Amino acid sequence: MPTAKALAVLSLIALTAQAPKDFTGSHLGYHDVRRDKAGRLVPWFDEDEGVSYDHVLRLTWRFWHEMRRCENGVPYYLQHQVWKPGEDDPRGLGGDQIPMALSSWNLLHAYTGDEAIVADMRLMADYWLAHGLAPSTSAWALMPFPYNLQPHSGRYDGDMRAGPGVLQPDKAGSFGAELLTLYQITKDRRYIDAATHIAEKLASTVREGDERRSPWPFRVDAATGATATLRPGFGRYDDGRSPPLATEYTTNWTGTLRLFDGLAALGVRTDQIARARALTRNWLLQVPLVTNDWGPFFEDIVETSNTAINADTMAQYLLDHPETPSGAPDARRILDWVERTFANQNYGVLGVVPINEQTAYQQPGNSHTARHASVELLYAERTGDWSRKEMQVRRLNWATYTVDADGKNKYPGDDIWLTDGYGDYVRHYLRAMASSPDLAPDGQNHLLRSSSVIQAIEYGADRIVYSKFDRESTERLKLGAWAPGTVTGGTLRWSADTHVAEIDARSARVTIERATR
Repeated sequence: MPTAKALAVLSLIALTAQAPKDFTGSHLGYHDVRRDKAGRLVPWFDEDEGVSYDHVLRLTWRFWHEMRRCENGVPYYLQHQVWKPGEDDPRGLGGDQIPMALSSWNLLHAYTGDEAIVADMRLMADYWLAHGLAPSTSAWALMPFPYNLQPHSGRYDGDMRAGPGVLQPDKAGSFGAELLTLYQITKDRRYIDAATHIAEKLASTVREGDERRSPWPFRVDAATGATATLRPGFGRYDDGRSPPLATEYTTNWTGTLRLFDGLAALGVRTDQIARARALTRNWLLQVPLVTNDWGPFFEDIVETSNTAINADTMAQYLLDHPETPSGAPDARRILDWVERTFANQNYGVLGVVPINEQTAYQQPGNSHTARHASVELLYAERTGDWSRKEMQVRRLNWATYTVDADGKNKYPGDDIWLTDGYGDYVRHYLRAMASSPDLAPDGQNHLLRSSSVIQAIEYGADRIVYSKFDRESTERLKLGAWAPGTVTGGTLRWSADTHVAEIDARSARVTIERATR
C-alpha cells in the first residue's frame, strides 16, 4: 500500500492537473493537428510513423549539434538546461542532462552511423570529468557535481537548490553507467577508470534503506558526506521560516544498477560492489514497488513529489533483465501505476492520453509520454501482449508535435528543455523501433538494437559493416533499402514480410551484404 506521504501527494492530482497548453484542438505544439482517414492522430510530418520518427530524430540531433557556443566558447548545452533564441537562460545545467544525452547518442550512433555523434559524446564526458569533480580532499572525492551555479564559470560546483558543494548520487551513478558505454565505444580507459571510481564510492557509502531513506540520499554534501539540506535563498525554498528540508529519498537507482552490472560484465568485481548492488536491487523491489512512493528526480522541484521517470525506468530495467522471475509482472504493476497516476485526459478529442511529469507538476511531457510508450512496447515484446500498442503509437505521434521544423523541441506550454527535448527524448523513439520494428522507416537500413555496444557502423549501398565491443552478441536490424544475402561474422534470420534481420554474431566485426538479383 502507498505510504501516507504518497497518498497525500496522490490526493492532490485532481487539484493540480491543468488544462492543455499549446493546444487548441486543431493546433498542437508547433504544428496543425493531422489525422488519418479514420480520424486517428498521426505525426505532423508524415502519416507514416517510421518516416516521421526518423525525421524528428534527425531534426533534434542537428539542432543540438549546431547549437551556438556561449561567451566563454563552451557549447550552450554544456552550460544551460533551457535554450532560448538570442539570449542565454540564467539557469545552469540540468542534473541528468549529460548522462541522458550520452544514452540517446549511443543509440543514435548505431542507428545512423554518424561519427560526429561519438565525437559529441566524448566532448560532453571529457568536459564534465575535467570541470565538474569534487575536490580530492572531500569525503566524496572526484565525484561529479550536477550543476554550475554560475552558468559561464566553466565549472560544475554544486546543486541547483542546495547550493555549492552538494551533489546528487543518483546522477553520478547514471553518469558512471554511460561512461562504461563510452569506454566500450572508444576503448579509452579514462572512462572505465572514472566509472569504476564512481561505483566504488557509491558501494562504500551505501546504507540499508527503508520507507524514509533510500540506499543513498538524493543530495549529499561532498565535503562531509552528510545528507544535504535545501537552503533558504535557493529556488522556491525561500521563505526563511520552514526548517531545512533534508533530501534522504529517491528511487532513481536503475542507472547505478546498470553501472554495477556493467562493471561485473567487464570483470570488475568486488564484494563491496556486489553487496551494494544487492542492497539497492532488493530495496527497490521491497519498498517503492510495494509503496508506490517513487520519489523525486528533478533538481528544481523542492516539494514532495512522485515522478513518472523513476517508475518507468525501473519497469524498463526489470524487462531488460528477464532472469528475474517476477520481472514482467512487477513491470506491469509499475506501468499500471504510472497510467493511474500520470495519465492526462485533456487530449481526449485527439484520442490520446499523454503522461504527466510528476505529482508536483501535473503537465504532460514530451519525453515522459515517449518514455512510457517505449516501455509499454518493450513489455509487449517481452510478453507477447500487444493489446496496448495502439495507444503507445498515438503517444509517440503526439510527442512529435513538440518538435519544430528546425529541431527545437519545446516542453508543452513551457520552455525548450535540453533534457526533456533531447537526451530524454531521442532514446525512447529508438527503443520503440527496436521493440516494434514496423515503427522504423520502411525504405531505409538501420540497426535497431544490439546486446553489445556498437563501436562503428557503415551503411553502404550494397553492404552494412559494423564493429562492436563483444565478440558474441545479437543484433536486430530493419533492412528496408535492400534484402540481405551473405553475412560474415555471424548467422542471419531474415523475415521478408517485416524486413527484420536478426543476427547471431560470433565476431567483433560483422558484414551484411546485399542479396544478388
